[in-house]
Amino acid sequence: MNHRALIVVDVQNDFCEGGSLAVAGGAQVAAEVTALLRRPAEPGQPAYAAVVGTLDWHVDPGSHFSEHPNYVDTWPAHCVVGTDGSQSHPSLDRTLIEAWFHKGRHTGAYSGFEGRTEDGDGSGAAGVGLADWLREREITAVDVVGIATDHCVRATALDAVQAGFETRVLLDLTVGVAVTTTQTALAELRAAGAALVGVPASPALG
Repeated sequence: MNHRALIVVDVQNDFCEGGSLAVAGGAQVAAEVTALLRRPAEPGQPAYAAVVGTLDWHVDPGSHFSEHPNYVDTWPAHCVVGTDGSQSHPSLDRTLIEAWFHKGRHTGAYSGFEGRTEDGDGSGAAGVGLADWLREREITAVDVVGIATDHCVRATALDAVQAGFETRVLLDLTVGVAVTTTQTALAELRAAGAALVGVPASPALG
């Protein structure tokens, strides 16, 4: 039985070419994740038992936004709720995503495990967390893809390991903001016990 899920991290318009915090190669990641999900692992068998997406979902995240960002801890405004930039990139087929986990309404949340499914009134006060959602479906292993390798992909994968999931990061389906921080993130992920599969795309701020 397949107990592996795919976590698609923050493949949103603002993080892809043309967005307010674009990472070079973001749109290609969106398209290639869709291609992966449309390709069964074996004839008649889905590649994953579950597929989820995470979304930066900012209302007022405080010091996370800055007019003079350092692109490490502070950033230009991005993924503001109600804007087109907060939506998933059109090259990512939303119909293939079973559940969305929204994070960072009032803080600079990086990990998808900080996110929750939307509640009825959209306040973020309820909903289900990612770890609980996966465990309810008997998921024991996850693959992590998306944007950006050195920030939200890193944080999500580290939390996946911490939560007890066998964790792989599919580097061909990630892009990073900067070379130095991406290299540091990959070293952290290896040290934590995450498996790194493939070769990372060349990270560069778009």
